[in-house]
Amino acid sequence: MVLSPFVALFWSISSGSLDLSFQEVFSLLLQGPGEAVEQVILWQIRLPRALLAGLVGAALSLSGTTFQAVLRNPLADPYLLGVSGGAALGAVIALTFGFQSSLILPLAAFVGAIAALSLVYMVAQAHTCSSHTLILAGVMVGSLAAALLLFLLWRAPSDATRQAIFWLAGNLSLADPDWLTWGWLWVTGGFLLLWLQAPNLDLLTQGEETAETLGLDVGRTRLVLFALAGALTACAVALAGLVGFVGLVIPHICRLLWGPGHRLLLPLSALLGGSFLMISDAIARSIYAPAEIPVGVVTAIMGAPFFLYLLRRKGGGL
Repeated sequence: MVLSPFVALFWSISSGSLDLSFQEVFSLLLQGPGEAVEQVILWQIRLPRALLAGLVGAALSLSGTTFQAVLRNPLADPYLLGVSGGAALGAVIALTFGFQSSLILPLAAFVGAIAALSLVYMVAQAHTCSSHTLILAGVMVGSLAAALLLFLLWRAPSDATRQAIFWLAGNLSLADPDWLTWGWLWVTGGFLLLWLQAPNLDLLTQGEETAETLGLDVGRTRLVLFALAGALTACAVALAGLVGFVGLVIPHICRLLWGPGHRLLLPLSALLGGSFLMISDAIARSIYAPAEIPVGVVTAIMGAPFFLYLLRRKGGGL
């Protein structure tokens, strides 16, 4: 599993409208940045994009693993609690007002996601903040954001609507090096904090009463984990749009292969999620090269059948 991101990275940066062999990729990496066409494509386009895909995949997998444990719901994913709706609404508001730069769009999406998470928690807190209340509040906030989003898309110019729809389906073309730097710092910090909470995640999966009996402050711990997972999701959505099924399917695969212990499950989910999204992005860029399809379409096509297979299994691993 430690080697899988490196294999996926080499596959991703070698695939596209200009195919490069692994030997050529290795040689270009050793040469460093330059003015040759292959060097420009590799260093300025493909490598930042592949690193962004790995970052987003890891963030979604970590948040999915956390939400499934905190909510004790096998169908929980990073977008269940209104994060996707809030982020999409923030991004479309920016597009509607003509802010289409690679700086403003992710920032607007991040602000929208954090606002949606805050609203969900405030609503749930007024009703004991149980897992069921969080889910219901997230669904309602997501529905409200979706209604406002449709209204804005109806009112927006056609070019802004087209760009918004492409972003909503998952867009990894905004691989700005500055965003990559703070994104990696954000996700690395989030992972370390979640990993320190791994014993508490194990307790929460046993039920609230059992966790409280063993001395865990369930309310406070749920809030901390909810905030960490939500911030990771907001970061991922801000950088790449709405990429579905990564945070839903990858934690199940890791749980089936390596068990439910979160001390091991969290890092393995991050590694596999990053690898999966890098490979998905390579496929998205290669099928109709030089054109590309949204990476969210690829992850849905690959993830949905596997999840249906899990549901049909006896016990389903769920």
